[in-house]
Amino acid sequence: MQLQQLRYFVMVAELRHFTQAADEMGVSQPTLSKQIHTLEASLGAPLFERIRGDVTLTVAGQTLLPLAQRMIADADTARDAVADIVGLRKGEVRLGATPSLCSSLVPVVLRTYTSDHPGIQLHVSEGSSQDLIDSLLAHALDMALIVHPEHGVDAALDTTELLRESLVVASVAGGPPLTVGRQLDLIELRHTPMVMFRAGYDIRDVTLQACERAGFTPKFAVEGGEMDAVLAFVEAGLGVALVPSMVLANRPLLRATPLGPPGMRRTIALAQRRGAVLPHAAAALREGIIEHIASGELPAGVRGLRTVHIG
Repeated sequence: MQLQQLRYFVMVAELRHFTQAADEMGVSQPTLSKQIHTLEASLGAPLFERIRGDVTLTVAGQTLLPLAQRMIADADTARDAVADIVGLRKGEVRLGATPSLCSSLVPVVLRTYTSDHPGIQLHVSEGSSQDLIDSLLAHALDMALIVHPEHGVDAALDTTELLRESLVVASVAGGPPLTVGRQLDLIELRHTPMVMFRAGYDIRDVTLQACERAGFTPKFAVEGGEMDAVLAFVEAGLGVALVPSMVLANRPLLRATPLGPPGMRRTIALAQRRGAVLPHAAAALREGIIEHIASGELPAGVRGLRTVHIG
């Protein structure tokens, strides 16, 4: 029993006429009749009675008709649902990103994506790179924007390096400069109160390690915040903070002071499970992120990459 045979059967049942049904289905009348006979043979019962040119349903035909109509409707619904997914009219994406990227890169990319695909449901999870990696491995995310660790990521993941950005020192724009030159040596902050991120935050570990290499232990004015809180604390004049340059793009109350050589940089990568086929909606978002990076519309201190790192 084939779906097309059921379509022929339903059309004849509704029109009560083989020739009209064949015309409606765009096939010859012998072809339609042959398919009906094949369906009857597979079911082991006649479906129509033909008496003096009239076509009526047998008891078997009456029993089959509502079932066939429902099967055809379900098949059409399934086809339309898949077409919506493939055509990006429906679907969902589960994207993870670090807090700094959620406040800088992600909103810009999602604005374009939702404009192009308004029917796609977006779910954004914010967390540390390690938390996002754990979520990917647990199949809770389709992909994630992470800070690529120097030691690499889990072998079960693929990563595409997207951009490299500098870390800068954020301070109150209206306050006195942190240094007499255009760049700041990290050691110059040894007596300056710093606003520090919470434990487990990517930038916290990087900052503490850099200060240790520079030969001092930073003085905390306040610690324990996420990105938005840290920037707000700096705006309030509580201290300075080492932050990615992208997050200061729309913060006119803050000044960005670059670090002198060798500086501090981090690599942002897009991670997904190795070998996994992304849903159409997620694949489209992935391409949108890559295209945005390739467009070069990035803040100062951020450089897009074209290299791909696997593993």
